[in-house]
Amino acid sequence: MAFPLLLLHLFLHLTLLVFFQSIYQIIKKMGAAKQTDLACISEGEGSSCVEQHAIIEAAPIVSSYNEKIRPLLDAIDKLRSLKVMEEGIQLPTIVVVGDQSSGKSSVLESLAGISLPRGQGICTRVPLIMRLQHHSSPEPEFRLEYNGKVEHTDEVNIADDIVNATNVIAGGGKGISNTPLTLLVKKNGVPDLTMVDLPGITRVPVHGQPEDIYDQIKDMIMEYIKPEESIILNVLSATVDFTTCESIRMSQSVDRAGDRTLAVVTKADKAPEGLLEKVTADDVSIGLGYVCVRNRIGDETYEEARAISQQLFQTHPLLSKIDKSMVGIPVLAQKLVQIQASSIARNLPDIVKKINDKLSSCLLELNKMPKKLSSVAEAMTAFMQIIGSSKETLRKILMRGEFDEFPDDRRMHCTARLCEMLNQYSDQLHECEESDPKSNFLVEEIKILEEAKGISLPNFVPRNAFLVILQGKVKGISSIPTGFVEKVWSYIEEVVMSVLMHNTENYYQLQVCTRRAGHNLITRMKERSVEWMMEIVEMENLTDYTCNPEYVSECSRLMGQQGTFLQFVLSKQYSKISVEGIGEVEVGVLWQYPQVLSQAFDLKMRMTAYWKVVLRRLVDCMALHLQLSVSKLVNQDMESEIVNELMGPNCGGGIEKMLEESPAVAIKREKLIKSIKKLRDSKEVVAKILDGVGT
Repeated sequence: MAFPLLLLHLFLHLTLLVFFQSIYQIIKKMGAAKQTDLACISEGEGSSCVEQHAIIEAAPIVSSYNEKIRPLLDAIDKLRSLKVMEEGIQLPTIVVVGDQSSGKSSVLESLAGISLPRGQGICTRVPLIMRLQHHSSPEPEFRLEYNGKVEHTDEVNIADDIVNATNVIAGGGKGISNTPLTLLVKKNGVPDLTMVDLPGITRVPVHGQPEDIYDQIKDMIMEYIKPEESIILNVLSATVDFTTCESIRMSQSVDRAGDRTLAVVTKADKAPEGLLEKVTADDVSIGLGYVCVRNRIGDETYEEARAISQQLFQTHPLLSKIDKSMVGIPVLAQKLVQIQASSIARNLPDIVKKINDKLSSCLLELNKMPKKLSSVAEAMTAFMQIIGSSKETLRKILMRGEFDEFPDDRRMHCTARLCEMLNQYSDQLHECEESDPKSNFLVEEIKILEEAKGISLPNFVPRNAFLVILQGKVKGISSIPTGFVEKVWSYIEEVVMSVLMHNTENYYQLQVCTRRAGHNLITRMKERSVEWMMEIVEMENLTDYTCNPEYVSECSRLMGQQGTFLQFVLSKQYSKISVEGIGEVEVGVLWQYPQVLSQAFDLKMRMTAYWKVVLRRLVDCMALHLQLSVSKLVNQDMESEIVNELMGPNCGGGIEKMLEESPAVAIKREKLIKSIKKLRDSKEVVAKILDGVGT
C-alpha cells in the first residue's frame, strides 16, 4: 500500500506545482499590465496613451480579473465559511486595521462601491468579512450572512441592514463582538477581494462602551493579524504622524519587517505637505509599500471621486510628485488583488496538506474512542474486558515488576517503589533512638535492675527487667510500622485508582462505581493491615521469644567481651571503651555501680542481640503481608468489589448504565464528528480546484 500512496502524493504535488506556476504567470502579467498603464499616465502624451487611459478609466477598478484566479478566491471564501480556521488551519486573509477616524470606512466604500455605516464612535463593532466579486451583470447582488442566517439586501438599505445585523450579533449598545458578519458584494467593476474589516482602534471609551474597550479591540486585532498567512492593510491618515499610530504599533508587533503589511494613506488632500517624504522615507517599515488616496466627499459618486482623485494627483504641486504607482483607489485595488492571489497561491499547498493531516488525525482519534454500546450484552463484554485489562496491568506493575505500559512514569514502576519504601521503613527502624545501643550505655539497664531486684540468688538477670526494657523499646518504635502501613497503602491506592480510572475513562457511570469500589476496598484492606501490624507490635510487646539460632550466636559473641569490659571499667583508667558490635561508649558514669555492672552488661548484650531479631521480624512480616495483600487485592477482591458496587443500589441501574456515555466522551465524539465533516467538506473544496487543473 505504501508505494501507491507515494505515487498519489507525488501526483498531487506535481499537479499543484503546475497549477500554481500558471497562477504566478497570471500575476506577473497583471503586474506588467499595471506598469504599462502607469507609464501612459505618467507620460501624459500621445494619442494612443490617452485613448488607452480613457479605456482604463471606463473599465472596472481591476480590469485584469482572470477566470483562473476566481476559483482560488472562492475556495478560500468557502473554507472560511466552513470555519476551517477553528481546526487550527489558517487561511490567507487581508485584515483591514486602523485607528478610529483614520478613513478606513471610506477606503472600503471606494473599493466596494457601496455605502457603509457611518457615525460617531466605533462604526464597525464585529469582524466584517467583505467578499467583493466582479459581476458581469449590470444588476448588483448584496447578501449578509451571520448566525447561520442569509439575508438579501440592496444598495440603498445595505448600511442600515449591516447596523441591524451588528445589533443582533453584538447587542444594541456600543460593545463589540468577535462573531463575524459576512457581506457579499457582487457588482460590476469591483475587484475580486475578500477582506476582514475590524473595529477602529480607540483608547478612550465613550458613554455606553466598556472600560476595557481598547483591550477588547486589541485582542481581536491581534487574533487576526498574528497568523503568518494574514496580509495587514494598515489604514493611516495623512494628517497624523505615522509613528504614533496605534495600528502601526500593533502590526509591527507581529510583522516587524513589514513583509506582509501594506499601508493606505487617506486624506492626502487634507495634508499634502511632507506626504511624499513620509511615504518614501518609510520610518515605520511598510514592506509592501504605500498607496495614497483621497477620500470621497459628500454626495460625490464613486466615479466622480475617482476622477477628482486622479486629477488631484496629476496636477497638485506637491501630490503630483508622488509616483503614480503609489496613488489612487485603482492602484490599491490592483495591489490587493495581486498580493491576495500571490498569498493564496503560496499558501494553498500547505492548506491542502494541513486539511489532510488534520482529517487523518481526527479519524484516528475517533477510531480510538470506544464503540458506543447499544445493548446489555455489549456492555457486559466491555465491562469484562475492562476488568481483565485492569487486573493484568496491576499484576504486571504490582507483582511481576513489568512496566512496559508506563516506561517513562517512574511512579508506576511499582515493585521498585515498594522495595524502596520497605528499605526506608527498615532504615527508619534501625536508625531510631531505640535501636542505638551506644545511647546511655548500661545506664537504663542499671536503673531497671535497681528497681527489679528482690530477695533471690545473686548474679541472675531478672526476666522482668528484660521485659521492661523490651516493652519500652517496642513502645518507642510502635508508630513507625503503622505509619509505614498508611504510607504504602496510600501509594497502592493511587496506583490502583490510576489504572482503573484510565481503563474506565470512556464509561462515566462505570468510572463512578469503580472509583467508589476501589476506594472502599483499599480503605478496608488498609484498616486490616493496620490492625494486623498493631497485633504484631502487641505480640512483640507482650513477651520475648525466638528460635532463631543467630540470637544465641550473636549473644554469645557479645557476652565474650564481658570480662575485658569489666576489667577496664573497674580500673577507672578509661572514660571511653570500644565494645565490638556496639562501638565506642562512655563508661565514666558506670564506675559508681560495680555491684550491678556485670548484670547490666549481660542484660544489654542479650537485648542488643534480641532487638535485631525483633526488627527483622517487623520488616520481614510486613514484606510478606504486603505481597499477600496485593495478591488478594488484584486476583480476588477487586473484581468482586466492583461487581457488587455496580450491581448494588448506589449505581442505580447496574451494567445498563454503561450504555450512557459520559458527558465528556459524548462531547468529544460529537466534536470529532463535526470536525471530520467540516474537514471532508473542506477537502472537497480544494479537490475541485485540482479537478479544474486536470480539465
